[in-house]
Amino acid sequence: MAKLRMKKIELIALLTDSKKIIELLQRRGVVEICRNEEELPGANVGAVLSEFEKFRSTAAQALDVLDRYCPQRSTLDQILGNRTEVEKHAFGREAMNLEKVMNASGEILRSSKCISDCESRQAQLEVRTDVLKQWTALDVPLNFKGTDTTTAFIGTVPYQANIGLLAQELPDCVEIEVISSSKEQTNLFVICSDTVSDETEAALRKLSFIPVSDPESKTPAELISQYEAEQTSLAETAKKAGENICALGETRRELEFTVDYLQMRKDKYEALNSVGFTGNTFVLSGYIPEKYAEPLKKEIEAKYTAAINFTDPAEDEDVPVLLENSRFSAPVEGITKMYAMPGKKDVDPTPVMSFFYYLFFGMMLSDAGYGLVMLIGTTIALKKFRLETTMRRTLEMFRNCGISTLIWGALFGSWFGDIIQVIGKEFAGKEIGSTALWFEPTNDPIKLLLFAFGLGIIHLFAGVAVSFKMAWDDGRKLDAVLDTLPIYMIILGVAPIGAAIFTDVPAVLKSVGIPLMIAGAVLLVLTSGRSSKSVFGKFFGGLYALYNTATGWLSDILSYSRLLALGLATGSIASVINLIGTMPQNIVFKAVLLAVVFVLGHSVNMAINLLGAYVHTDRLQFVELFSKFYTGGGREFQPLTVNTKYIKFKEENINE
Repeated sequence: MAKLRMKKIELIALLTDSKKIIELLQRRGVVEICRNEEELPGANVGAVLSEFEKFRSTAAQALDVLDRYCPQRSTLDQILGNRTEVEKHAFGREAMNLEKVMNASGEILRSSKCISDCESRQAQLEVRTDVLKQWTALDVPLNFKGTDTTTAFIGTVPYQANIGLLAQELPDCVEIEVISSSKEQTNLFVICSDTVSDETEAALRKLSFIPVSDPESKTPAELISQYEAEQTSLAETAKKAGENICALGETRRELEFTVDYLQMRKDKYEALNSVGFTGNTFVLSGYIPEKYAEPLKKEIEAKYTAAINFTDPAEDEDVPVLLENSRFSAPVEGITKMYAMPGKKDVDPTPVMSFFYYLFFGMMLSDAGYGLVMLIGTTIALKKFRLETTMRRTLEMFRNCGISTLIWGALFGSWFGDIIQVIGKEFAGKEIGSTALWFEPTNDPIKLLLFAFGLGIIHLFAGVAVSFKMAWDDGRKLDAVLDTLPIYMIILGVAPIGAAIFTDVPAVLKSVGIPLMIAGAVLLVLTSGRSSKSVFGKFFGGLYALYNTATGWLSDILSYSRLLALGLATGSIASVINLIGTMPQNIVFKAVLLAVVFVLGHSVNMAINLLGAYVHTDRLQFVELFSKFYTGGGREFQPLTVNTKYIKFKEENINE
């Protein structure tokens, strides 16, 4: 339905024009280049690609450093993902500054490394200082081993020690001093005569004594002072490095350009790596949408000496898929891609899905106030801002969903819940009746449930109809009829019988429904096993198909009860929010509270139910609709294009 027809492109041109032609194809973004299959020698660009990637990575890292140390306030364009437009000739001028920008990148990264090294050293010094603070009372270095006639032991025991009990465990003529003590450990200074040093060491070992030492021949207090001075110096060095980074922040725009420029160059040389070369020419092959083939051919042949040929791809080729839909359906192409691109025998489900997507989304959110906010917000954004294709289509999708929500909310009489009735009663003293153009779901949920099931049946029938068309177009006309007609007959026959469980149904519908259901079941049993060669296989194959139809369709139809559940949830929560806002008796307090609760409560309720409507609408398409005809498994068209993050050419790709 909306898959663009692809052509195989083969291009032969002069070798001297190879880079210029690749650059033109990159800007146009309509050709997916395939690997050279003609066994022609290719370009040896591995070293060049490696160099481009190294430079691009350096510039990207420098940008990350700038964002970390001197972040720039994001503009609205950046928030919306818009890229800066540049002229082609300006692009060439900017590229001349590459060496200067790379030097700035290197300086930024060196400053960043300096800061990291300083912070790492500071962390080490802080830990070391915390340890030494326990020893500040010690007036000798931690590596002090004694004098000519004495031996010193400096260390800890892993408990709070009693000096008197410790002394009893040690030999005579031993002096022991507690430097500091806590419940977890006791720091000790022990000194003794050389004559009893071995005996003292053995006794300390029995007491779980752990020696400590330090390579520095300074007292703990002196070391702490030294480390604090070093920390101050490191902090000053890091500060200067940070200031240097911020001073280089003026190169941010050039860095952004460089990242994109090098990415483009890298992509271009990767494309050159895929083409074949002869002595004086180069050969390129790939895929191009048929609608872009002739315009591109005319442009290239007008500028360069080249021969271009278009052919239909072979049946066994892995042809990429590019979707193109109407303005109504295009915004939900992303939903299809999220599931899977269409396979070779698939049709694009987007046109069928789009109507039901908007319909179900609006029915699940079902508040006219929320729909109006969505419509106004998205319309302003689409009119006022320059938006990239993806963002623009996303906003268009939510705009269409907002219109649907507004319509359903008006039908159900929900405007920010029951705010109209609340304001009339609480502030004007008037009872305002229902504003519903159809009915209020909270007063008649069964009516909405049956309506949801009816919409679900139509949705599923649409999927079966697409399956019918695919089989018919494929030449399997009998299969198309026999795989579709029994389903329609059974479901249309069962529907009035099922509805009669909840409400009154005209007798004529039930009287027609029963024979229609039976006829459909018989036809399904007799025809579903037609691929089997034996009568036994045909019969039981038909019974199995009947069982699958009954259970599968029952499950599918019941899934549409979520239209009721989410629709009721939105309106009910909105009404509770309004009720909370009118709890005070004083009319002034009531007005103030209602204003605050209205803004906060409805914002949260709208956000939560927007997410719920989005997820469950997706689910109804993926599980219910797509299962009836859609296989997927296609490969998305990936042309050589300007794959940039920050800039784009004013000369747009012709496929946008």
